[in-house]
Order: sequence, then C-alpha cells, then structure tokens
Amino acid sequence: MSRLRRLWKGLLFSLVIAVPSWLLGKQFEVIGGPVFAILIGMVLALLVPESAAAPLQPGVKFTSKKILQYAVILLGFGLNLAQIAQVGATSLPIIVATISTSLIISFVLCRALNIPGKISTLVGVGSSICGGSAIAATAPVIDADDEEIAQAISVIFLFNVIAALVFPTLGSLLGLSNEGFGLFAGTAVNDTSSVTAAAAAWDGMHPGANTLDAATIVKLTRTLAIIPITLVLAVWQLRQARRAAAAGEASTSEGTFDLKKIFPFFIIFFVLASVITTVFALPAAVTAPLKELSKFFIVMAMAAIGFNTNIVKLVRTGGKPILMGFVCWVGIAVVSLAAQHLLGIW
Repeated sequence: MSRLRRLWKGLLFSLVIAVPSWLLGKQFEVIGGPVFAILIGMVLALLVPESAAAPLQPGVKFTSKKILQYAVILLGFGLNLAQIAQVGATSLPIIVATISTSLIISFVLCRALNIPGKISTLVGVGSSICGGSAIAATAPVIDADDEEIAQAISVIFLFNVIAALVFPTLGSLLGLSNEGFGLFAGTAVNDTSSVTAAAAAWDGMHPGANTLDAATIVKLTRTLAIIPITLVLAVWQLRQARRAAAAGEASTSEGTFDLKKIFPFFIIFFVLASVITTVFALPAAVTAPLKELSKFFIVMAMAAIGFNTNIVKLVRTGGKPILMGFVCWVGIAVVSLAAQHLLGIW
C-alpha cells in the first residue's frame, strides 16, 4: 500500500494522457497513439511547474519502465507461432535480408557519425523489426533512458508516415503485383499501423487485391525477430557487466554481478505468452483484448517517456538520428525490392 501511495499520482497522470492519445491514434492510425502520447507528454513537461511535477515522478518512472515491459509481455499473446510459420515462411529470406541491412547500416553510421550507441541500437532495431514495439522491447534490455527512447520513436514515426503515404503509389509505378506489394509493405514499413495503412491504400487503388492480410502476416513474422535480437543484446549486456565486475567496476553498489538486475526476464514471459497462444490455439476472443491492452500500455508508457523528455534537447540533437533513420529506411526498401526481384516475385 505504501508503494501504491507513492506511485498512484504518476500512474494516474500517465493514464490521463494515454486515454485521449489512444483515441486520437484510432482516428489517425498513420500517426498512432504512441506518437500523440509522447508529444502531449513533452508539451506538458514544459507547462507543469517543477514543484508540481516532483510528486508525479515515481509513478511516471514506473510507467515508463515497468508498464512498458508489461506491454511487451502482452504483445506475445498476439503471436501464434504456428500460423506465422505456415503463412510467413515465404517472406523469411526477405525479412532476414532487410533486418540485416538495417542493423549493419545503423552500426556503420554509429561509428562514422559518432551517434550514441543506445540511440543507434533503438533506431536500427525499430527500423528493421516493428517500430515502437521493438523499441519498447529493446530499451529495457540496453537500459536506454527516456530521451533516447523518445528520440528513436520520433525518427521511426517520421518515416512511418512517409512510407504509408508514398509506398502505394511507388508500388504501382514499379509495377508490383499484389503479392509483391504485400511483401514490400510487410518488410519495408516499420510500424504495424503504418503497414496496415499502406496495404489498405493499395487495396483501395486495386479493388479485390486483398493485400492487407498478407502484409499483416509478413509484419507479424518480422515481429518474431524481437526474440533473438533482444536475447543477443541481453547476452552482450551480461558479458559487459561481468567484465565490469571482474575489473572492480560492478554495476551494483555492492560490487557484485546481479543477474536479476541485468537480464531482461520480461522477454522470457513474452516468449512464454507466444508459446501459450500457439500450444492452446487461443481464439481471437481471448487474444484480441490482450493485444489491445498491450497497445494501450505502450501508449501509456510513451506518455510517461514524453513527460520525462526535454523537447528542446531532442530537437537540437535530432539531426544525426534522423539521417540514420532515413538511410536505414531507404536501405530496407531497396533490399526488399531487390530480394523480391532475385526470388522472381516481382
């Protein structure tokens, strides 16, 4: 009860921001609730006096960390591994190629442009896998702070909107088939909402195309990459922590290595949720509300992250991450089309 008394103000504050952001995201799916939540949170951070913000901080920090992890766990209930393996297997070579491209580009530009490693990781993972969900899963693993998360989400959002608006027309100009555009949208657009927006626009331009389902399945197949990517990052973090502990620079005040504090156990629960959905073939009546709750928790966490973000600093330092996001975005699109051409799909 004492902990709840300490957290409730910040939790309620984040919830109050999340509700209108969620509703706005439903009306403007290309933008999405998380972006509205971050923007509202950042504006309120400028308006709320420091004396009034201080009592909110414990709950706001809990929301930006723990609620974000709960969102990722619930996301697992939307992944039936058997169905994805059956329908999405044909897209796997293209998915592997695009993910590899984005991660390589982000690594190279991180070194070449001296971009902070955590922002580079978040932009690379968000661009290659599934936008905000991948960033939500990766951020706790690499211990990214709120400003780094907000920076990455902002970059991903920018190119999501451009892709959703431009790709249907680009696909028509290139002469893509319905199957080809489904693969293109599913592998080259970052966020699920933008994938569905692009596919729906294509279906509107090509009556009877029905690419929406195909693009969504490809996108869900991409989402599975969260598991190996976060586990690899977790192993890397563990190695770094062990080295620090061995050198007398341990991450804990006692100078000892603490697995519970470093390893992202919420990813294990994410995998377990996916396995439960697959083994028990949970119906949509069960999984759909859990998926919606996951999305709402992400919006709520982004509200808290926005409130803890300095918008002036974000704008001032945003040039290099935006350039990285652009190069990743272009690289993924080109590789997706090239892979389709090589495989004889386009």
